[in-house]
Amino acid sequence: MCGIFGSVGFEPDPQRIDIVAHRGPDGRGWKTFASQVGPVALGHRRLAIIDVTDAGLQPMCDPSGRYWLVFNGEIYNYIELREEMRAKGEVFISESDSEVLLRAYMLWGEDALPRLRGMFAFLIWDERDKKLFAARDRYGIKPLYLFATPRGTAFASEIKQLLGLPGLSGRMNIARAHDFLASGIADHTAETMFEGVMQVRGGECATIDASISDSVAVKLRRWYPASAGELSISEGEAAERFRELLTESVRLHLRSDVPVGSCLSGGLDSSAIVSLMSGMMGSDSGGSRVNTVSACYAEKSVDEKPFMDAVVAHAHTEPHFIFPKADDVFQRASDITWHQDEPFGSTSIFAQWCVFEEARRVGVKVMLDGQGADEQLSGYHSGFSYYMADLTRRRQFGQLLTTIIERNRYHGTPIYEQIRNHLVPLLPPGLAGLLRQQHRALTQHDWLGTDTLRQKGNPRTALELATDELGLPAVTDLRSLCMTLTYGSNLAMLLHWEDRNSMAHSIEARVPFLDHPLVEFSLALGNDHKIVGGDTKRVLRRGMNGILPEVVKERRDKLGFATPEQIWFRGPLRGLVEDGIEKTLSRYPGLMNATGVRALAQEMLDGDRPLDFTLWRIVNLGLWGERTGATL
Repeated sequence: MCGIFGSVGFEPDPQRIDIVAHRGPDGRGWKTFASQVGPVALGHRRLAIIDVTDAGLQPMCDPSGRYWLVFNGEIYNYIELREEMRAKGEVFISESDSEVLLRAYMLWGEDALPRLRGMFAFLIWDERDKKLFAARDRYGIKPLYLFATPRGTAFASEIKQLLGLPGLSGRMNIARAHDFLASGIADHTAETMFEGVMQVRGGECATIDASISDSVAVKLRRWYPASAGELSISEGEAAERFRELLTESVRLHLRSDVPVGSCLSGGLDSSAIVSLMSGMMGSDSGGSRVNTVSACYAEKSVDEKPFMDAVVAHAHTEPHFIFPKADDVFQRASDITWHQDEPFGSTSIFAQWCVFEEARRVGVKVMLDGQGADEQLSGYHSGFSYYMADLTRRRQFGQLLTTIIERNRYHGTPIYEQIRNHLVPLLPPGLAGLLRQQHRALTQHDWLGTDTLRQKGNPRTALELATDELGLPAVTDLRSLCMTLTYGSNLAMLLHWEDRNSMAHSIEARVPFLDHPLVEFSLALGNDHKIVGGDTKRVLRRGMNGILPEVVKERRDKLGFATPEQIWFRGPLRGLVEDGIEKTLSRYPGLMNATGVRALAQEMLDGDRPLDFTLWRIVNLGLWGERTGATL
């Protein structure tokens, strides 16, 4: 895990790589070249994980000096690829996966990409042909940003490396700010919150031909299509295959020359990873114990420690517990926002920050985490509406009634609320739209109803935009929902937060649920392997039978990195929240309806309506503007 930078045409500036020294405290590299369109620069900050010797330093070149690589990530099947290339006569001088990646590109060119099993963002400069190649992994686990003008183009691991380049305004992208404020979604398009800064999306690659002197042109293409097959297999077969694929993924993700641990929330996903890790690392038979780090709270509504304790006892881990405090939220918020580069959606990101901070303190350099399972297996409760609509279309009214009853029993969702929410989508479009419009008018105070957002905002929902951009099928059932969440919207945002929080503490975060054979299998599964009655992630529960403690396998509540935000905001942090809202309104006058924002905030803080993440998004937008200088 590292930080990279590359530019073509712009004046080389080593500060562009030094600003992300936190991503790579173990080494620094900088190299410049000449081309027809101007200077070319490659920069690298190294976090040494595999082959920690100087043989892994970058920029790394092949023996001929033609190809130069800067790479962020891990190639988990590097051992197998190295043996395959050795059989073809290739000679290696290091034990690093970076050299394997470089030689794979030399041998197979862009066709090397489908052979890679891992997370990656890399740049390769061809000194002979004067071409720069850039690529990002299938699901966008590792970041790669792009700023392109006819005069120059730059790639970077973090947006802050690009700010200040000639032609970059530093203005807010209002359409994406609207999506963030309205729905809490970011990273669902190629655009970022900064006007002009784009991201090379997961599964994309880019080429620049710098041998032509007219201008710097970027050719972008998708090398990994956003798609899913279709499987029809029994529940038993699905569970067995899922278990095999996840086990193999965890085995590969344990390849490291430095200590490996895991985040443990007590939920299904992280608990499954920890339980599998424990068996492989030999803690049951006296081998090394898995270091786990968990965030806990005194507030029982969000505390998962009983489930964590069950996993710790079951897997014989070495546990580390931290207790995030309300007083630290605003003290840390500015620094977290700087590392994130863009506003983030809730104080749960603060909790995640604290977990990685503790991991660094105890000396764990690689942490496995459970991101990705919810998106491909429909782990979010929002999936129930699609599941229930599908049951209605298929006239499976008995299963529909069972689902309503089990959701009430397992999740506490009121029966009347389920009927209301389920019936509205089944009404004629005109009547359903009218009811929704009246509901919004009564409850939302039109706080986003300004000329600025009407003119430049996004008229479609963030989910619709994400689906359309990648040419995915419209979201009508669980399969199409999982595809959009995995390829187009939610997952990209969560991976963004995880990458920045981990790298802020020089920790490599690995996500075994995003091994592509596992993802492709999960997305191809039918809806009946995901939600069944009141169960979410059915295939995971069945696949982990005998591996997970029963109390965790059978739990139905969902928290993740939750914080007691409602208690904090209505209690010790209320004044800071109100002050933060006013600062945002002052920094960006006219962006939001100030009267509506204040009315919404007062109702939430007074307890007259449920308190959701909206208030934090408003506060954090102002913090982002203050820390980055982003303007309207």
